[in-house]
Amino acid sequence: MRMSRRAKRMANHHKRKGRAAIQLVSLMDIFTILVFFLLVNSANVQNVPSTKTLKLPSSTAEQAPKETVVVMVNSNNILVQGREIIATDKAVAGKDDVIADLLTELNHQHSRQADGGQVGGDITIMGDRQIPYLLLKKIMVTCTKANYTNISLAVMRKSVKPS
Repeated sequence: MRMSRRAKRMANHHKRKGRAAIQLVSLMDIFTILVFFLLVNSANVQNVPSTKTLKLPSSTAEQAPKETVVVMVNSNNILVQGREIIATDKAVAGKDDVIADLLTELNHQHSRQADGGQVGGDITIMGDRQIPYLLLKKIMVTCTKANYTNISLAVMRKSVKPS
């Protein structure tokens, strides 16, 4: 049977159009690059916990912070790993150089670490720039009594002007 002109035209139109196909190879390449980029950049992030109640002093520190136990000291409270331990006015008013509540919590944190049998531990003190030196001294003495011998003070990095 012969095809009409209209049937031939429709057959040619369908041959030219073909089936639609999605090019998955290029899409998979893009996602692979994206995943690789996210993996590489997520490993280099080292942040010290921040809080709005602290104003850290400025310095030209060269070393990046390490993962350590963090003691935050603001004008109202002393916090270890974000947990409130004691009020700062009560800690300053104490007669002893060691803050007993803080020592108890630091000993607990030291025993929870995987390498609890180690001689000295790492600790970072984030203190507001307005806290008295006496309080900072008591906190540092308490840290050494709890076997935290590597004490770091958190500061905001100043921009260094090129010379």
